[in-house]
Amino acid sequence: MGRTPVFLLAVACVMLALNMGVRGGFGLFLRPISHEYGWPLEVFSLSMAIQALVWGISQPFAGALADRYGTLRLVVLSGLAYAGGVLMMAWAPTPGLMYLASFIVGVAISGTSFGVVFGPVARATPLERRSTALGIATAGASFGMFIGPVVTERLIASVGWVAALYALAIAVALVVPLAPLLAREPAAASGPAAAPQSLKAALAEASGHSGFWYLTAGFFVCGFHVTFIATHLPAFIATCGLAPVVGGWALALVGLFNVVGSYGAGVLGGKWRKKYLLSLLYFGRAVVIGLFMMLPKTEIVVLGFAAAMGLLWLSTVPLTSGLVAQIFGPQHMATLFGIVFVSHQVGSFLGGWLGGVAFDRTGSYDLMWIISILLGVGAAVMHLPIGDRPVARLSVKPA
Repeated sequence: MGRTPVFLLAVACVMLALNMGVRGGFGLFLRPISHEYGWPLEVFSLSMAIQALVWGISQPFAGALADRYGTLRLVVLSGLAYAGGVLMMAWAPTPGLMYLASFIVGVAISGTSFGVVFGPVARATPLERRSTALGIATAGASFGMFIGPVVTERLIASVGWVAALYALAIAVALVVPLAPLLAREPAAASGPAAAPQSLKAALAEASGHSGFWYLTAGFFVCGFHVTFIATHLPAFIATCGLAPVVGGWALALVGLFNVVGSYGAGVLGGKWRKKYLLSLLYFGRAVVIGLFMMLPKTEIVVLGFAAAMGLLWLSTVPLTSGLVAQIFGPQHMATLFGIVFVSHQVGSFLGGWLGGVAFDRTGSYDLMWIISILLGVGAAVMHLPIGDRPVARLSVKPA
C-alpha cells in the first residue's frame, strides 16, 4: 500500500494541506501585529511580500535538489525551518526581525510545497490521469486553505496572536514525519518514452520554447492576485465596516471553493486544452473582481466574492504544472515548474507589498483592484498562443 500512487497522492494532499493551511491564515495577523507594535500596514505587508518572493526564488533550487537527490532530506529540513520561522514571527518585535522570519519561512515553504510535491505525483501517475492527480493534490492544498483561516481566526480570538503562531508552528512541523512516506515513490508510471535528459539540456530546451515563457509571464498574474487578496482582504473588509470574523470566513470560503475549483480544473485539464482553460480562468477573475468593485460591500456580497474567487484561485496550478509536464515531460518537472513559479512569487511580492503601500498612501485599495482587473485580462490573452504539444524528444524512444 505504501508504494502505490494512490497512497503517495494522499500523502501529498496532507502535506500540502498543512503547508498552505498555515500560510493561508497569515493575512489575519496583519492588523493585530501591526497594532501591537504600532507599525503601518506596509511593514507586515512587506514581510509577507518578502516571504512570497523568497519562496519563488528558492523554488527552482528546491525542485532541482528534489529531482536529483529525492525529497526526504529536503522536506525534513524544510519542515523544521518552516516551524522555526513561524515561531520567530511570534518573537519579532522589530521590522527587521519580522523580515528575517519571513525570509526563513519563504525558503522553507519551497521545500514542502507544490514544486517538490508535484514531482513524485507526476512521475507516479500515468499520463492519462496525471492532470486529475495534480488537481487532487492541489485540492488538498485548497482544503488546508479552507480550514487554516478558520482555525487561525479562532486561535487569535481565543488565545491571542502569539499563542496562535505557536500552534501553527506545531501544525506545520507535522510535514516532517510525512517526508519518508512521500519519498517512497512507486515505480515510474507509463508515459511518453524518452531517453534520460540532463538538467542542463532540460533548461536549454525550456528556455527555447515560447510556451514556457508565456506560462511564466501568466503565472505572475496569478501570484499578484492571490497574495494581494489573501493578505489584504481581511483588512479591506474591516474598512467596509464589517466584523473581523467576516474576514476569516471570507478566506475560509476561498479555501473551500478552491477545493472544488482545483479538482475540477485537474479533471477538465485531462479532457480539454489546458491553455484555453487557463485563459478562461484569468478572464473570470477579472470579471469577478470588476463585479465586486461595483456592488455594495455587504456580508453576502463579500462571501459571494470569496466563493467565486475560490473557484478560480489555485485552479491555475494543476493546469500550469500539467502543461509543464505535458510539454517537457515529468523528469525535470520540479525544476521547470519551480522556474515558472518564480514569476508567480514575484507577482506575489508586488501584490502583497503594493497593497499595503497603496492603502497607506491613499487610504483605499481601489487602485489595487483596478490593477488586478487589467492584469487578469492581460493574462487571459497571454495564454492563447502557447504551443502545448509535447516536445519532439518525448516521441523518441530510448535505445
